Amino acid sequence: MAFESDDYLSRPFRASGIDLSAKVDELTRLIVPESSPNLELYKGMLTTVMRMAQADRNRWDAKIMAQTLRELERSFSVLDKFKRRRKVTVFGSARTPVDHPLYALAVKLGELLAKRDLMVITGAGGGIMAAAHEGAGLENSIGLNITLPFEQHANATVDGTDNLLSFHFFFTRKLFFVKEADALVLCPGGFGTLDEALEVLTLIQTGKSPLVPVILLDEPGGTYWQDAMGFMQRQLLGHRYILPSDMHLMRLVHSAEDAVEEIARFYGNYHSSRWLKGQYILRMNHALSDAALGRLHEEFADLCLSGGFEQQDGCQTDEDDAELCRLPRLVFTFNARDHGRLRELLDVVNDKANWA
Repeated sequence: MAFESDDYLSRPFRASGIDLSAKVDELTRLIVPESSPNLELYKGMLTTVMRMAQADRNRWDAKIMAQTLRELERSFSVLDKFKRRRKVTVFGSARTPVDHPLYALAVKLGELLAKRDLMVITGAGGGIMAAAHEGAGLENSIGLNITLPFEQHANATVDGTDNLLSFHFFFTRKLFFVKEADALVLCPGGFGTLDEALEVLTLIQTGKSPLVPVILLDEPGGTYWQDAMGFMQRQLLGHRYILPSDMHLMRLVHSAEDAVEEIARFYGNYHSSRWLKGQYILRMNHALSDAALGRLHEEFADLCLSGGFEQQDGCQTDEDDAELCRLPRLVFTFNARDHGRLRELLDVVNDKANWA
């Protein structure tokens, strides 16, 4: 298929003698606030839909487009009210019985996360999902349900509430599991749990998703995740399908307390990150000491394509959110490959002994 660059959306196009590009401009001026930085994005969205309508795609394609847009828009709207709170996505089997030790472990996890003012996101079903929401309570729970012909029904905590979203497509639901998560905790489960675990690790490993804690939680003495990590060590790492540092993207724990402590430690100093003009910006709550900065230069130089690590007191430009500009930041030209090594660097950043 011939390559067509992204700018094709901005080219004028006509139908029945009508300049549709001008109509898009007219419509966006009527709807979008003049000060919106998203004006061109909305124009692009409208143009995409109009091009599809002009081509009159088959009904299945049109239904996929319509359903996807509806699910995305509604989810953005509902989740906007929770945007000021950190959230933890919890995965695990819907078939875990109430009397199983893993169920009690998930209840405890939900309780401890709520005490830290962390919201709990699950697939809204039974088993581990119901347990985590039971422990967290409705005010700290968000359910992302999937409509299935069998098995999946919203659990009692979120059913019938404004904290529940239902999805027709798995891929839109998956987007929000990861997009909204400041951490992920995975309990033992079936194909769905393994699917989520490997997808999350792939997204972080490839830099398509921000680095967040990925915690594998099992009951004391349980071997579910231990066996899975053994397979990764033998087959994936053993055959060089992944880098040795990729194994640092996940942490195995055997108690709810340790899972929550891992999350708290991850955000001990690290706040968030972003890319800006080819540089990786790591925002922190506390500046690093000169000695710690020297340690980064010595131990993590391999992460830099060029130069080294520069610490800044705050924003050097106005290209960041105002509320984040006060935060000190670590800036470097990240190679965008070794995210497992980046996870190791964060351990240094989060060590209180390294703060100024």
